[in-house]
Amino acid sequence: MSKKNVKKVVLAYSGGLDTSIILKWLQDEYNAEVVTFTADIGQGEEVEPAREKALKLGIKPENIFILDIQEEFVKDYVFPMFRANTIYEGEYLLGTSIARPLIAKKQIEIAHKVGADAVAHGATGKGNDQVRFEIGYLSLDPDIKVIAPWREWDLNSREKLLRYAEEHGIPIEKHGQKSPYSMDANLLHISYEGGILEDPWAEPEESMWRWTTSPQKAPDEPEYIEIMFENGDAVAINDSAMTPATILKVLNEYGNKHGIGRIDIVENRFVGMKSRGCYETPGGTILLKAHRAIESITLDREEAHLKDSIMPKYAELIYNGFWFSPEREALQALIDKTQKNVNGTVRLKLYKGNVEVVGRRSPNSLFDANYCTFEEDEVYNQKDAEGFIKLNALRFIIEGKQRRK
Repeated sequence: MSKKNVKKVVLAYSGGLDTSIILKWLQDEYNAEVVTFTADIGQGEEVEPAREKALKLGIKPENIFILDIQEEFVKDYVFPMFRANTIYEGEYLLGTSIARPLIAKKQIEIAHKVGADAVAHGATGKGNDQVRFEIGYLSLDPDIKVIAPWREWDLNSREKLLRYAEEHGIPIEKHGQKSPYSMDANLLHISYEGGILEDPWAEPEESMWRWTTSPQKAPDEPEYIEIMFENGDAVAINDSAMTPATILKVLNEYGNKHGIGRIDIVENRFVGMKSRGCYETPGGTILLKAHRAIESITLDREEAHLKDSIMPKYAELIYNGFWFSPEREALQALIDKTQKNVNGTVRLKLYKGNVEVVGRRSPNSLFDANYCTFEEDEVYNQKDAEGFIKLNALRFIIEGKQRRK
């Protein structure tokens, strides 16, 4: 990429050390006007300080964008994903993956608004996020220029980053001991990578977990909650209607209290290597359990099985960064069509890291006790099962007779 062709660039800016260094580096290396975008997606940290840091680094006030996009994040990204009961490789609820397309979308919108010809991010050349951001950018604007400093510069160690910051007057804030982990947080989850987690045999220290109470220290009495669904989305908790973001916030509080949502996994990154990560997804874990429960009484068997069969592909598309792809949108249309009757309420028991479904009801329920009862009934003729079994076994019967010839 010719640096001369970049006049204005929109940077995904957290206000932390790395993106502050990137901000200065873009000014020096590209001689470009930098626009900062800071997304509030419920990461649990103040985002306004990013404004002051950007101003100190010479960014014009009109070039600083700080947006609260929590409602959009949950309504248009998290909820559609949960309609599919999405899990990557059997465990990961995709907390980081699902946030990246929205951040990319907002960056492109800002780039168009301010007339920028480039966007930049702080993802490294080893991870998945570079792929997620850049596929998102190019899906929304195929002509946008993309700058990925970690693939260009030689500041490949913390020592070099600190030296660069000192040489260029970038404030290095000290808040006690720095976490040894690389972390990412939003309203859905918080993740931990690096440090001792690079040894897959090493157990994480209890002090690592920031959101959830240890299950051993969680309350000794279970707590019951009810979640109401309409068209596959949670709309109320304990009969109190709430916005999508508020639903997830409240479920996070329940999950945090009862030690729910911790996982420790080794996953396959899209770029090729395996990576060990620990995640806390308290509200999401509760929501997933509840959604599957309401589907269990409202979806036809083949409808439910079809959803389960396409879910791994859907999860892979999100994990790999293909949220804006036509294939993901096609799968979403199918998934959303199945949700029109996914209405009703699920009762859950929360206790020491566990979520147990203890009740479900729906005006669209397909559960009919008249058919499945163990007591005497007048609607089901058990003799009908004989022909059903023989027809399903017919190919085995024919094959068995052939073998005996």
